[in-house]
Amino acid sequence: TRIFDVGIAEEHAVTLAAGMATKGLRPVVAIYSTFFQRGFDQAVHDVALQKLPVIFAFDRSGLVGDDGPTHHGVLDISILRPVPNMVLMAPSDATEMSRMLATALSLNRPSAIRVPRGTAVSGSQESLDDPLELGKGRVLKAGSDACIIAYGMPVADALKAAETLSADGLNVEVVDARFAKPLDTALMEDCARRFEVIVTVEDGCTTGGFGAGVLEHLADKGLVPRHFSRLGVPDAFIEHGTPDQLRAKCGYDADGIAAKVKSLVAKSRFKVA
Repeated sequence: TRIFDVGIAEEHAVTLAAGMATKGLRPVVAIYSTFFQRGFDQAVHDVALQKLPVIFAFDRSGLVGDDGPTHHGVLDISILRPVPNMVLMAPSDATEMSRMLATALSLNRPSAIRVPRGTAVSGSQESLDDPLELGKGRVLKAGSDACIIAYGMPVADALKAAETLSADGLNVEVVDARFAKPLDTALMEDCARRFEVIVTVEDGCTTGGFGAGVLEHLADKGLVPRHFSRLGVPDAFIEHGTPDQLRAKCGYDADGIAAKVKSLVAKSRFKVA
């Protein structure tokens, strides 16, 4: 493994990686999520257009805390989701991170893996180097009353929310999407057919983000459930604070997720005489 430090020349980093990929190398471009916007032009024209196997590793994705609005990495999903040939992944724990890197290395196309700031949640120690099936999510907890579809780091809070809701008598399904692109459309459609209440959760902006992708697909299929909500970062610049404080403020920590699901379930059960 060789490491090239290009300083803060993100545009150069992406084009350098593209050149390496044309010669058979498998470059990994490590960039803070918030600063990837500088290299977007190169990612489109130098990488994606040529379908080169460059791997983007987005550090500090999501709300990063006291560094404030300049460093929150909340735009990368929305920036890259429309780009052809791109694969977008977000791990829910350390094991998933390892398997997603293995997945990216197995692909003959560009990909991006987003990871949050902080300590990784430990996962199973099995099959660390086994690639995932491309575009396939997984059901972590089966349910019957509502469904939470989480992407990346919020999966842990979604599971906590489901545990909280079980104390209120609600059996909530939790899905780890794994991929924002390609989306697991079969799984999303199955959830939409089985649940009147679906809540998506992401550690990024909801405008054009993961939840928007789920909603767009279900709308195209005529399957949008009666009560569908997208949780994540609102259309605003978020100021300083710890990640926990900011996620709570934006309404997508475990308590916020549980409150939203409980509210939507109540609405779904209210019948007008």
